[in-house]
Amino acid sequence: MKLILDLDTGIDDAFALAYALASPEVELIAVTCTYGNVAVDDAVRNTRALLDLFGRPDVPVYAGPSPAGWEVAEVSAFIHGAHGLGEVSLPAPAGGSAGDAVDFLVAAVREHEDLVIVPTGPSTSIAAALEDEYFASHARLVMMGGALTVPGNVRPWAEANVWQDPEATDRVFRQAADVTMIGLDVTLRTLLTHSEVARWRAVGTRAGEVLAELAEYYIRAYETTAPHLGGCGLHDPLAVAVALDPSLVTCLSLPMQVDLAEETRGRTIGDLSRVAPQVKVAVGVDAEKFLGAFMERLTRLAANT
Repeated sequence: MKLILDLDTGIDDAFALAYALASPEVELIAVTCTYGNVAVDDAVRNTRALLDLFGRPDVPVYAGPSPAGWEVAEVSAFIHGAHGLGEVSLPAPAGGSAGDAVDFLVAAVREHEDLVIVPTGPSTSIAAALEDEYFASHARLVMMGGALTVPGNVRPWAEANVWQDPEATDRVFRQAADVTMIGLDVTLRTLLTHSEVARWRAVGTRAGEVLAELAEYYIRAYETTAPHLGGCGLHDPLAVAVALDPSLVTCLSLPMQVDLAEETRGRTIGDLSRVAPQVKVAVGVDAEKFLGAFMERLTRLAANT
């Protein structure tokens, strides 16, 4: 299976990238970058720096569009750090973007039949790609975003990725033929704690040290914003894991929409006015199985880098 990640590369995106790189059953053919946790340029830089760290500078990185006047939200800067990777300092990567993300996504779906795209930020690039009818009917998307049965994390009804471009997510729900939504319903049941992080430091490599520093920063942020959880949510890596192994989650199939009215703007909810397309919405997760795979793969990646 071939994989494209569409990342707004903050801390959990870094874990998602590491999970993909540590999974021998998939070929990561590229990363496209969007805004969200950081600006697009920072997402490109962070992604390329992480690819260098993990010994995969061959993976191309593409830059997506960003709304005019967009700025990083204060809560995003707090959770992920000013530049997206907490307090970790990585050498500046040698190159930049390989080209336009939207053009690449459209071309990649036409070229590869066994391709899955995992968007983990606002759906802006994916919505733009949906202008191509072949992309809309053939792209397989496993997206991190939304909340159906639980409250949001930036508003009582809205999750952060959807909140930043609700029109784009609404278009994805209405036009894309194959979408799985990995939202807060399941990602907040997959928590990383200090005890797991200690395993990465014990590896004794620079990659292990970076993973540990990222996780510790992320956990500290969660101790302020969501102390009741007892750890940090593994939002983006769960979406990657489900792309590889759909049996990790239990889904409801529903026609979905995003509320665009100001009162509940960004709410992801069923659409009773239509019957198709159906979005597979994850409402249950085998957290133990996922966390076991997550720790095994990232620890192995750290040890072998």
